[in-house]
Amino acid sequence: MIEFNARFGDPETQIVLPRLVTPLSELLFAAASGTLEDQPEPVFSDDVAITVVLASEGYPEAPQTGRPIEGLADAAAVEGVRLVHAATASPDAPGGNLIATGGRVLNVVAVAADFRTARDRAYEAISHIRLEGSQYRTDIAARVAE
Repeated sequence: MIEFNARFGDPETQIVLPRLVTPLSELLFAAASGTLEDQPEPVFSDDVAITVVLASEGYPEAPQTGRPIEGLADAAAVEGVRLVHAATASPDAPGGNLIATGGRVLNVVAVAADFRTARDRAYEAISHIRLEGSQYRTDIAARVAE
């Protein structure tokens, strides 16, 4: 048995949607109105995408929450990078940094023409993010980037 479950917050979706050239809104409207089969095949760019999850200290058993997240603007400024928030929130005090509210805090999604460049971009961006005790895998796309 094969199970496939993809939500817009899933890493599997986060690396597909940035490559989608066809407007997603058109596809969703066609699906909702029962005309999806009348639409042309969706078009995707030839670029590749990877995502690296930034997790809170203690994830998955007992993630630490309430800690400020810094460096997001610098991370988002890296070419080809998007930050997808999962467990972040605005603090009670205005003007403060976002805070971590759960285990998988955010994903750094990087798009490029090849895996090496996408991987370099993702890890450059994640190096700008500061969250006390955070953790992330360092092997994402390592084999295909060689």
